[in-house]
Amino acid sequence: MNFIHQFDQYFFYFFNTVCHLPFLDSLATLWRNPFFWSPLYVFFISFLFLNFELKKSAFFIFCLAVLVACSDFTSSSIIKKAVQRVRPCREKAMDFQVKKLIPCGTGYSFPSSHAANHFAIAVFVGVTLGRRWKWLKFLLIFWATSISIAQIYVGVHYPTDILAGAFLGTILAVIFLKIFQKINIFDIKNLQNI
Repeated sequence: MNFIHQFDQYFFYFFNTVCHLPFLDSLATLWRNPFFWSPLYVFFISFLFLNFELKKSAFFIFCLAVLVACSDFTSSSIIKKAVQRVRPCREKAMDFQVKKLIPCGTGYSFPSSHAANHFAIAVFVGVTLGRRWKWLKFLLIFWATSISIAQIYVGVHYPTDILAGAFLGTILAVIFLKIFQKINIFDIKNLQNI
């Protein structure tokens, strides 16, 4: 446990303090804000409806929404309440060294719901649509990773919160993909007909 604590302290300090640059302060606060990504979500939904069958596109979006809801509920309402880890921005022992760029929030820290939700989206969309557009999966993983790191940068999460959230989101996305593949709702091997 001591190694994990040292890992958390070192990498939190690195991303939250050492990497500090004025333009990154503004970028990170925007980057981790879900409303910042609203135009991307609107574009993605429009793209699906314009390029694929109406019913299947609607069901794809429904599946994605259910996945994110499960990811968010599991991380926020189950694991966080069970673990009850205090956020770094609320840790009294670290108060002098945490660079707080946003309000700290009232919830617990472990795991990061931002990381869980964004990795769930990245893996789900990356596996399905990434079969047609190979570059998409790498772009989505970079997107989810950068949003997750922004959570450390602004001072609200430790690195292990992010890693646990990424793992949770990935596992849930894989489970959802397996379930939907099993019941043949859509064929992720042949996206010509999605």
